[in-house]
Amino acid sequence: MRLGFVGIALLCGVANSAIASAQEATTRSEATSDAEDLGQLRAEVADQRRAIEAQIASLREQQARLEKLESRLDAALTGDQPTQNEQPGPAAAPAATPNPASQRVAANTTQAAPDEAVGVAPEDAERQPEVTALGRRGSAITKKGQLSGEIEWSYARAERNRALFRGVEVVESVLIGVFDINESRQDVFTQTLGLQYGLTDDFEVGIDVPLIARWDTSLLAPVAGSTNDDEARTIDNSANGFGIGDVEILMRKQLLAPRGFGPYLIGNLQVNIPTGQGPFSVDRNEFGEAFDAATGSGFWGVTPGITAILPSDPGVLFGSLSYTKNFGRSVDTTIPPVQILNVNPGDAISFSGGLGVSLNPRLSFNFGYAHSWGFGTETITRALAEGAEPVSQKSRDLQIGRLLFGTTYKINNTTSFNFNVESGVTDDATDLRILLRFPFVF
Repeated sequence: MRLGFVGIALLCGVANSAIASAQEATTRSEATSDAEDLGQLRAEVADQRRAIEAQIASLREQQARLEKLESRLDAALTGDQPTQNEQPGPAAAPAATPNPASQRVAANTTQAAPDEAVGVAPEDAERQPEVTALGRRGSAITKKGQLSGEIEWSYARAERNRALFRGVEVVESVLIGVFDINESRQDVFTQTLGLQYGLTDDFEVGIDVPLIARWDTSLLAPVAGSTNDDEARTIDNSANGFGIGDVEILMRKQLLAPRGFGPYLIGNLQVNIPTGQGPFSVDRNEFGEAFDAATGSGFWGVTPGITAILPSDPGVLFGSLSYTKNFGRSVDTTIPPVQILNVNPGDAISFSGGLGVSLNPRLSFNFGYAHSWGFGTETITRALAEGAEPVSQKSRDLQIGRLLFGTTYKINNTTSFNFNVESGVTDDATDLRILLRFPFVF
């Protein structure tokens, strides 16, 4: 019995020893596992720290490159050339990264900003868009100290059939005189050279010098009984004219740049100088028939106006309003059966409006409508009969309506090509006008 108890005690001791050994082994295993987990966490923390350091280095590199690009842009806007030190150099080598995860982070950060200077300079946010249908009044203001130019070719065709008109015809629908017109036709080719210079960033002055080639075909007949010749002879008053037209001086100022949803406002002032040969300056025969066609109006004129351009991407709304003041003068011209003493051309109110659409950065088109209301021309005449008194006559008002269509292709940063078409929609308007314009910057 005693031996049995001793055996049991020995078995219990062996079991306790085995349990203690198992617990000690488990404790050592758990300690080893914790140490491995801690080492892995430390390695992950080190990897993340290196990735963050790589991102910081890349951001610093992009910040330095951005500052260089901004300095170049400021120099371009102010007209100064950047120095050699301001030129962006080659990109620095990326910081070494020990693992693919940090390499992907650095690559994504590098792609978030441009690595090199942009090939095309950004557009000036303060520079208004151009509208070809408005011609010069719809173009951008020339910057300070900059010289720009424009070459324009145009063809105009006007054909009219009238039952009664006592007068002669000035260039494109100004009607003055004492004849009855049965039929008339005009073909006018004009080549214009324009120059503009920017006095400030928002004010420019310009000049347009036109050369005109004109062919007129007119069949005229005096009113029966208005002359001593009761046969009422039909007169073929066809003539051609070649030479310089009326020079125009143009001043434009940007009055308002858009804030929020506001428009650009541009003030215009145009002065017409009668450098061309007027209708009362051409040579005539004893019947009053002109040997040459007039190339100018023969009168001074001043036209103040305002143009509004409202960008609404991808479209541009535009409109203009102007008033033309013409100055009369003594002409003292004899056109049998009367002597024309004084002519005061009527003033005119003009307005236009329309829409422009940009198809891409190079190509755009626009269309609209323009209308001019020309007040009647006052003419003082005196019959050639002895003792006749001067008589004042005033012609009817003129309504000149035109449909406008234009398209522009930007050839490069300094030159563009404009094609415009105007179609007359009223009896007094020119039937058709086609214009080709090449604006450029020196």
